[in-house]
Amino acid sequence: MTQALVLLNPFAGGGRTLALEGEIRARLRADHAGARFVVASTVDEGLALIRDSQQDARVVLIGGDGTVNRMLPALVNSHRSLGIVPAGSGNDGARALGVYGLPWTDALAHALRGEAAPMDLGWLSFASPGADERSDRAFREVPFLACCTCGFDSAVALRALNGPRWLRGLPRYLLATLRELIALRHWQLTVQCEGKLLRAGSALFASVLNTSTFGSGIPAVPHADPMDGQLDLLVASRFSRASAMVMLPRLLTGRHLSDARLYTAPFRELDVHATPAVPLAVDGEYLGETLHAYISVLPGGLSVVARR
Repeated sequence: MTQALVLLNPFAGGGRTLALEGEIRARLRADHAGARFVVASTVDEGLALIRDSQQDARVVLIGGDGTVNRMLPALVNSHRSLGIVPAGSGNDGARALGVYGLPWTDALAHALRGEAAPMDLGWLSFASPGADERSDRAFREVPFLACCTCGFDSAVALRALNGPRWLRGLPRYLLATLRELIALRHWQLTVQCEGKLLRAGSALFASVLNTSTFGSGIPAVPHADPMDGQLDLLVASRFSRASAMVMLPRLLTGRHLSDARLYTAPFRELDVHATPAVPLAVDGEYLGETLHAYISVLPGGLSVVARR
């Protein structure tokens, strides 16, 4: 019988998720008695619990995109399947799986009992500024489920992480976006796809989507499919503060891709070189800055419980 491990992130949703602990325990006792439930207080604890579970275990994460991202190293390319109960500030992974908006009781039941299917993942390798890229240890490697952002979007992610604790979801990201627009920056970005130059010049960002949305529901690449064996690039060239403000409502409604300053393309392997160092984030988790990032797809790299 497949083992079920349910992990709750007590810090998800600004700490509000912890208030569900008692109800979740009662629900599991009543309807899913075989499931093991743990409130994982640290990332290392959560990773250790997953790695100690059966190779074919069903792992259910209660939290947001950050919770899922931190647990991916123990799940990627394993036989364990992932179910999500969305309870974070950003839930783009849950949106892609079709479980966002469900009552937590329904999301939990589906995560434990639903059928699993393979989903693509993204894989980021990047070097910190000043690192010797000839060294095998120069590059840090990070998997991601929803998105990898380079530039403006990553700076927004950092502001969102440090934003008001009482503000959640899309409003939190919108406030962070407006604050970053005030300090608008551009980078010289060179983007190559499998040796072919795609874009070079001043850019606001070069981001990669596996899911159709990022930033808590913003439809950045509406046609992106996390089960098509590829990722989608979205590059924004130079924008003024005024033009960026005009673009924002179109971005929020998915009507932005007709703008000539935006470029999108599917890919499997991508190189991004930046001057100066560009901020990076995956699934809304800020990673730091880099001069060089390499991004690739892991087709079917994760087994997920989805409603499609």
